Amino acid sequence: MIDLRSDTVTKPTEAMRRAMANAEVGDDVYGEDPTMNRLEARAAEVFGKEAAVWTPTGSMANTLGLKVNTNHGEEIICEARAHIQDWEFSMAGWFCGCLLRTIETDDGILTWDKIEAKLRPDGPHCAPTTLVELENTHNMHGGTVYPVSTIGRICDEAHDRGLKVHLDGARIFNAATALDVPVAEIVEKVDTVNVCLSKGLGAPAGSLLIGNANTITRARKMRKRLGGGMRQVGILAAAGLIALDEMPALLSADHANARLIAERVAEIPGVSIDVDKVMTNIVIFDIARTGKDATAVSAELKRRGVIINGVGGTRMRAVTHYDVSRADCEEACAILSDVLSN
Repeated sequence: MIDLRSDTVTKPTEAMRRAMANAEVGDDVYGEDPTMNRLEARAAEVFGKEAAVWTPTGSMANTLGLKVNTNHGEEIICEARAHIQDWEFSMAGWFCGCLLRTIETDDGILTWDKIEAKLRPDGPHCAPTTLVELENTHNMHGGTVYPVSTIGRICDEAHDRGLKVHLDGARIFNAATALDVPVAEIVEKVDTVNVCLSKGLGAPAGSLLIGNANTITRARKMRKRLGGGMRQVGILAAAGLIALDEMPALLSADHANARLIAERVAEIPGVSIDVDKVMTNIVIFDIARTGKDATAVSAELKRRGVIINGVGGTRMRAVTHYDVSRADCEEACAILSDVLSN
């Protein structure tokens, strides 16, 4: 199968498997797992922050990021198709006790002007806005990337008003690759950032929440409340260290393969795609004008050895990663063209 559903389907490399087998471990709840301690310290260093805490999932890391920056009964601003809005089981409400106030955009990129218009002041009639959440890259808008200056201005303006900023950076290394800047430069002014190790970076599990020391200490306690306190988890941290230090260098190949897919898909009659918006490893295209049904197309593609899913209505998404080669992408495009043209 040529699996283009998501970069979550990547499998750990042989180097990761060897590191996991030989990992030095201890009880992480007691802070005694040396491999996990190295991973968290290394993540803080790479991101230019004071501390980091590992979580088994990105959803947990985002939930902690929202929780430690807010109180019950407050509002969080995010983009209308943000992952925390569409795909994380309303944890902002269920666990954090906060309302998400969303902003529609054309490309998933919020600006301060749009945010400012949605701010709610503290007072007798409404819940105050206390947190701005950004997503970089933006999944449901096709992996779009925030300019560093845009994030900087949002953070400056938010902080001037006493607001915090959390960045869902599940694919932040894709953004850094596209911009050709260090991740520390992108996240310099945000209060907390989540990064996923198990998407394009290939670790079998795990995300990290990164921020200042006091915030991460609080997040570690909240992680326990969510059942995220684990024991000899250095086995997973060993793979995470390789993901963090070695795998980002491979992301440019994923981006080139995504661009190839976008260009080939744009040639298929009836398919709508803006090739210039394909900046990273996510390709979203619309098959409405082909007259085909996305579910039926997905089923036929799978029958022929390619997995590409719909993401709502007539939109479909292909995500490149290191387990699919350029030849795989070319073959997938040929099959997709045949399915949509016949």
